[in-house]
Amino acid sequence: MNLTVVIIVITVVASFSAWSKPELMNKWILNPYMVWHRGQWQRMLLSGFIHKDQMHLFFNMFTFYFFGGVVEKIFAYYFGSLGVVYFLVLYLAGIVFADLPTLFKHKDNHYYNALGASGGVSALVFAFILFNPLQKICLYFVICLPGIVLGALYMIYSIYSSKYQADSINHDAHLYGAFFGILFCILVKPDVLGHFIMQISSVF
Repeated sequence: MNLTVVIIVITVVASFSAWSKPELMNKWILNPYMVWHRGQWQRMLLSGFIHKDQMHLFFNMFTFYFFGGVVEKIFAYYFGSLGVVYFLVLYLAGIVFADLPTLFKHKDNHYYNALGASGGVSALVFAFILFNPLQKICLYFVICLPGIVLGALYMIYSIYSSKYQADSINHDAHLYGAFFGILFCILVKPDVLGHFIMQISSVF
């Protein structure tokens, strides 16, 4: 059983537990006010293991399963036994880093809450795109586009949606999770940027 599956199992169990136990949901959910003013920093990480509902959980874990498994293999190939450590750091730190803008934006809002693994999942998706920018990604098995194209469209959508906030989705977490995934991979394997540019330039 790979680490991707282990994390999915833990997340599913944690989410179902939080749905059945409101006190657990209240203790783990990201409430920026409680983090900033009460020092409950564990919420920054624990909130990534609980979800709003079954649909929210399904989409995050469905995406995580496909991209996480591939990124885990990529890291194992390049980093050997350290690959599993880098993979875990990428995912967990991605959850925390992605919520930093939310923390600063809503630290004085006692009523604002956020939850879900979207930041960590976005970090994995964009790590995959950095290593395989021309690999086609199929959106809901219908629209298939090269990773770099889909990634660019996703970034534009997240920036626009974050600015105008027309829904209840935390688009900042998606955006900053993506940034973290790119930065982390460049940090641990600097030459990936050169390979990325080479692959992109090969189509022109």
